[in-house]
Amino acid sequence: MQKDVAMRIKKLRQLIEEHNYKYYVLAQPEISDEEYDALYRELEQLEKENPELIVPESPTQRVGAEPAPFLEKVEHRVPLMGLANAFNEEEVREFHRRVTDLLGQQDFNYIIEYKIDGLTAVLTYEGGRLTRGATRGDGYIGEDVTHNIKTITTIPLTLPERVDLEVQGEVFIPKEAFARFNQLREERGEKNFANPRNAASGSLRQLDPRVASDRPLDFAAFALQEIGERSFSCHSEGLEFLKKLKFRVNNFARAYSVDEMLAKSQELYEKKEELPFNIDGLVIKVDQIDLREELGATAKSPRWAVAYKFATQQEVTTVEKIEVTVGRTGTLTPTAHLKPVNVGGAVVKRAVLHNEEEIRRKDVRIGDQVVVQRAGEVIPEVVRVLTELRTGKEEKFAMPQACPVCGGRVARDEGSPILRCTNQARCPAQRREGILHFISRGAMNIDGLGEKLIDKLTSEGLIADPGDLYFLNKEDLVGLERMGSKSAQNVIEAIEESKDRPFERVLNALGIRFVGATTARLLAREFASLEELKQSTAEELEEVEEVGPKIASSIVEYFREEGNQKLIEKLKKAGLQFQQEKKPHPQVLAGKRFAFTGSLETMTRKDSEQMVIERGGEVTSSISAKLDFLVAGERAGSKLDKARQAGVKIIGEEEFKKLIEG
Repeated sequence: MQKDVAMRIKKLRQLIEEHNYKYYVLAQPEISDEEYDALYRELEQLEKENPELIVPESPTQRVGAEPAPFLEKVEHRVPLMGLANAFNEEEVREFHRRVTDLLGQQDFNYIIEYKIDGLTAVLTYEGGRLTRGATRGDGYIGEDVTHNIKTITTIPLTLPERVDLEVQGEVFIPKEAFARFNQLREERGEKNFANPRNAASGSLRQLDPRVASDRPLDFAAFALQEIGERSFSCHSEGLEFLKKLKFRVNNFARAYSVDEMLAKSQELYEKKEELPFNIDGLVIKVDQIDLREELGATAKSPRWAVAYKFATQQEVTTVEKIEVTVGRTGTLTPTAHLKPVNVGGAVVKRAVLHNEEEIRRKDVRIGDQVVVQRAGEVIPEVVRVLTELRTGKEEKFAMPQACPVCGGRVARDEGSPILRCTNQARCPAQRREGILHFISRGAMNIDGLGEKLIDKLTSEGLIADPGDLYFLNKEDLVGLERMGSKSAQNVIEAIEESKDRPFERVLNALGIRFVGATTARLLAREFASLEELKQSTAEELEEVEEVGPKIASSIVEYFREEGNQKLIEKLKKAGLQFQQEKKPHPQVLAGKRFAFTGSLETMTRKDSEQMVIERGGEVTSSISAKLDFLVAGERAGSKLDKARQAGVKIIGEEEFKKLIEG
């Protein structure tokens, strides 16, 4: 009898997931809502009567998790790099020229996909079961949102095949569902969401999965990051495989020349309004995997892909005033305050004017009627001034001759149109922006500290620089407005916890001009400690990958400043990580490419791949003549035959161990 119940439960789960796929992904339901509800209720009842038969991947468990106390950090096995942008046809042609020049051939094709305006997520499946869902984060470290990912009906909890893989895709809210959801919130007396992207992002990062479940989240896959023994020669093959696994896959088109690519891009973009979701452009990718590996990447983005962001809807509004703000490196940035206008579904109130040269080129004046758009459907910009509508009352604008915040001297870097405040040590704006950068997610990532609290701490004289944060105590915070005992304790604990951030994050947090997260990571790999970095010459710094004369000079200059030296000493005293936690492995595999097939006796696949990467080698899943070694274990797959045909050296586990030991 128990066996019959187990079989019925298994059958019901299969039926429900199959109908979920047909309804949500294919939009081709085969049964009525009443019939579906009857199946679901029967499964719920059987699981209630037989709780020992409940499994995490059951359809009834999509909202079965307890609220998460916090979102745990997840380090991505493969970094999720951003994309370079192209805003017009000429820039797309330039991308094509770069690709063909690097490859020395034109015998390849492109894949063109919609760039859905949502939130990127990475799904991990082990043995065909969903084990984790994570946000993209900064591309290297995301947040574990598995409890919310499981509530999205278009994400399979189990796959038709028992495979190990990672799927990259976009979480979004469809247009119609967003409109209905906002209407429902209005009826409840709740505030409307500004746009679908913000709603999707906020929903996915909720602690309580019941909140995410209440929101119409959807998912479309656009890439495979890893897939065990299976090897694809083309990206498009991977997308077709994802379809077989019952994922909703982003629409794509193929193109075999730059003219065809541009024509098909235009065709896809003209259908934008017919799409069920919002997009912020297209993504153009080289299809062949081996060519992607040959093209490689810069420090920030792959060379084999580009985001093509068309000019969007334009509207006319008025420039009410122009305000100059001061950034953390002293840059003076003029921003136009506009009469609010709806552009492509978002209300635009401001547009950055970049610098004085840009203002003169466009001849933007206070009181002007201007055409605005959202570049790439995201960033507001002034396209042109309607000079024919001028009345004579418009006011010309000039950049200030002194810092608008501290009154300090302003100057231009040689050959640059950008003005900077030179009063770095005493400028309140630079100090404020520097502290906000220090606590930001990509740097020290201190939860509970935001702009308002930082401003309060600064105005009360409790902090003057980031180092002062580490010497605050609970009593300092409790007396502040809207800061209770529990909130104060949480902030102090978050500050204390940030002391464990690795050297590269601390280096990024310092805010050295031109040194972002990527450059900080490269520097941390090259230099074992801050002291070693501090003592390096500009020439030595330029030997580091992606570090040119401008960055090297900026680093040297940073360490010369007395104020920066004092800050570093304060942070050292606080106990931050100013050196590598462990000595880097000798780079004995530098320049060597490895692939793996079969299972190894004494180490997992993930561990063996990490060993290669830590020692300077590269891991790939594709087999070609460019591969140096195929490590073959028990039950080796089809890669073994491919490697033999390509003339790749095949080694076993023992020989692999000898290689990593040097």
